Amino acid sequence: MIRLYWCPQTRAARALWLLEELGQPFEVAQIDIRDEASRSDPDFRKASPMGKVPAISDGEVHLSDSAAIALYLADRYPEAGLAPAVDSHLRGQYLYWMVFTPGVIEPSMAERFGGWEPKPAQHGWGSFDAMIETLTSGLETGPWLLGEKFSAADVIVGSSVNFLKMFGILPDSEILGAYVDRCLARPAYQRAMAREV
Repeated sequence: MIRLYWCPQTRAARALWLLEELGQPFEVAQIDIRDEASRSDPDFRKASPMGKVPAISDGEVHLSDSAAIALYLADRYPEAGLAPAVDSHLRGQYLYWMVFTPGVIEPSMAERFGGWEPKPAQHGWGSFDAMIETLTSGLETGPWLLGEKFSAADVIVGSSVNFLKMFGILPDSEILGAYVDRCLARPAYQRAMAREV
């Protein structure tokens, strides 16, 4: 059975939402990431050497990081339909969006919060404004990042767009606002958030 190492009010909410979308049995092991004794649990550290959540164990597989977890689970359990097949014409687009959060959105958020001068030619993520433009463009044909097909990429990116909104840095955008609303309306998201309280 899949075990999710989770702490409320953290990025682990993404993995919880993904597991609800997956439809596979799973258990949740709560780790208080602010408590060193809790973070020292050897099973948790096997899955998360840096002591961060989310992390999972699935049989002999142990890994952390939201994007890595989503890539693994969507491919490991293809019956959920959360990832295009390896030979699908959508696979490249899917992989791009799967790493967009850790590679572009989160560094762009740090740029905005830190008040860093945008340096698109030097920063691998481009800039906050370029991230918003790219994301908006990617959703113009929607309703999802892969068009009509919801995928694990929407869990990762959708949760990030929701974070942008929660932190008050999401620009006023009909496209992005409607995307967040569609994500939050998903039954699997609602089930995941019921655990967050």
